[in-house]
Amino acid sequence: FLKQLGIHPDWQFVDVYGMEPELLSMVPRPVCAVLLLFPITEKYESFRTEEEERIKAKGQDVKSSVYFMKQTINNACGTIGLIHAIANNRDKMNFETNSSLKKFLEDSLSMTPEERAKYLETYEAIRVTHESSAHEGQTEAPSIDEKVDLHFIALVNVGGHLYELDGRKPFPINHGETSDDSFLEDAIEVCKKFMERDPEELRFNAIALSAA
Repeated sequence: FLKQLGIHPDWQFVDVYGMEPELLSMVPRPVCAVLLLFPITEKYESFRTEEEERIKAKGQDVKSSVYFMKQTINNACGTIGLIHAIANNRDKMNFETNSSLKKFLEDSLSMTPEERAKYLETYEAIRVTHESSAHEGQTEAPSIDEKVDLHFIALVNVGGHLYELDGRKPFPINHGETSDDSFLEDAIEVCKKFMERDPEELRFNAIALSAA
């Protein structure tokens, strides 16, 4: 998928098979983003509402350099998560000259999160790449209008802070300080909190964007 979007294969997505320190140590470093797949349940939706109200009341620090976009396309959370992961690490990526994702990021850099979402709706190159990649999978991809109860978000390090980027939310979530050395472990701690909210659920998966 990264190659189709015009990114040189210096980076790859690696499954995080376990969250214990000895298993995390097997993930190639550096890691610049983590994608978390999790189920959207009543417990999660209740927490999401409470979290949003709390942040609106108390405020939070979000650096202006954080690239964030809303999700307005159904069943595109994986693509949105990928864009969030790459956009907030574009200085580390080796883009090919004709990269469709590089052009999208350059064009949308000065846009608002809502404008970026609208732009993606009409950006044919990424849509076609998303659809062709989905059809290469071993299971049939859901239609664009089909309701899906699994969701992707991205966790990134921007300016020494760990941000959760979810296009369903109105803004990024600042989870506190992190560093290049501790980012993977810090991101996994955030993933564990998702799991603790739904201890009976097993449908969680973490994927690291890691140096090849």
